[in-house]
Amino acid sequence: MSIPVSRLNHAVLFVRDATASAEFYGRVFGFEIVANERGGRAIFMRAPGGDNHHDLGLFTVGPDAPRAGRGSVGLYHLAWEVPRIEDLADAARVLSEAHALGGASDHVVSKSLYGSDPDGNEFEIMWRVPRDAWGESEAHAAILPLDLAAEVRKWGTGR
Repeated sequence: MSIPVSRLNHAVLFVRDATASAEFYGRVFGFEIVANERGGRAIFMRAPGGDNHHDLGLFTVGPDAPRAGRGSVGLYHLAWEVPRIEDLADAARVLSEAHALGGASDHVVSKSLYGSDPDGNEFEIMWRVPRDAWGESEAHAAILPLDLAAEVRKWGTGR
């Protein structure tokens, strides 16, 4: 099972080994390789059913490349949206099986999972709550514990 990404045109990441990273993103997200350039040092991938040329670019920088320190200037994480709350629950299982799940949050306007790839690049998988249910949270940024099973019962198609 893969995670059905529905937003973010594309992201490009510097990674230690583009081929190894492409394996991770293929296995966990279901991304397919659409271009493999410079002998595997630049790989472009597309989400299943996507209409972008690519959703993710991976550029090899070498096995000894240092990881940016937490809190340093630079990208914190990428956020990909899934279309249904059930997809978020499925993503939690996929990320757990891949040992890539780092946390979960209820932002009231969205429900989010957090993970990281083999190089430590962080990402978010999120489901957006219908806007008419945001209420006062539209003007606030909440970070609450996520009870994913309760959210599936509340928002799922089988409710």
